[in-house]
Amino acid sequence: MGKILFSLGLVFLGLSLGYLFRVLLERGIIHISTPVDFLRKRLQRAALLFFNPIAILGATWVADLSSIKIAAMPVLGLFALVWGGSLAFFGARAFGFSNRQTGAYIVSGGFTNIGSLGALFCFVFLGEQGFALVPFYKLFEELAYYGVGFPIAKSFSRDLSGIDSLGARIKTVATDVFVLAAVSGIGTGLILNLSGIARPAVYGMVNSIFIPFAALLLLISIGMAMRFERVRAYVKPALFIAAIKFVLVPVTIVSLGFLAGLGHLDNGLPLKVVLILSAMPVGFIAMVPPTLYDLDIDLANACWLMTNGLLVVLVPLLMFLLHLI
Repeated sequence: MGKILFSLGLVFLGLSLGYLFRVLLERGIIHISTPVDFLRKRLQRAALLFFNPIAILGATWVADLSSIKIAAMPVLGLFALVWGGSLAFFGARAFGFSNRQTGAYIVSGGFTNIGSLGALFCFVFLGEQGFALVPFYKLFEELAYYGVGFPIAKSFSRDLSGIDSLGARIKTVATDVFVLAAVSGIGTGLILNLSGIARPAVYGMVNSIFIPFAALLLLISIGMAMRFERVRAYVKPALFIAAIKFVLVPVTIVSLGFLAGLGHLDNGLPLKVVLILSAMPVGFIAMVPPTLYDLDIDLANACWLMTNGLLVVLVPLLMFLLHLI
């Protein structure tokens, strides 16, 4: 119960602080000289370029990577994103959505909050060993987003000209500073893991602070951009996205993970990580393509709010299911 309350409390605290800060700014109660979007990006950069790489390095340093079966995790992570987007496409057809709505709906079904919430829950419920496996599951995440998701979203926009090539998208991902920071943390951790050098005992305490704090910074930045307008107009489509995120995708991905033998490794730890990460809500990045390509951002916002709001139900359920693996 303590882990559940800590997880939900941290999520609520981060989102509330960010949202309250933006409301106070808009009402003129507080004033800052820095634009709020610039401040949001600063918080994200601090989390993704400093705290997260250090935490990933330390966790990977002591991770148990002895079985080759763990190589199935990146494939499962990629398929979860593609499967979610595909289900959302068929859902959009069933709802009779326009092209602008379909594009926003596809990215809402595919783009998932793995990096902040997923990593946080893995750490809280499974410790550093679970957190260390998160980067392997999400290895192809950015490639899927920028190389596949963004071009698909753009193909549903009003302006169909100038769609970037897949090669250009891959180049963008490969040179992205956030991707490079994560890869550097993984690579350095792997080298130290294989070297046999013992990790300093203090590193465990550092990660117990860095991992939740990085998640808090990301959640505050998300809270600064939350919008509740017009959510009621999209309740049914948002609930279907919730069914995709919390039922259809996890059932499929966990079943595949079990068939791949992940349940027999390290007391089922890799399969537990797969369960948590495949059942995460819509990621905030799902609102980026609608903004860039003139898609229905209200629909994407409704899906994000609905699925993240349902965390209060999801987290206790995940805790129960983890004990069954």
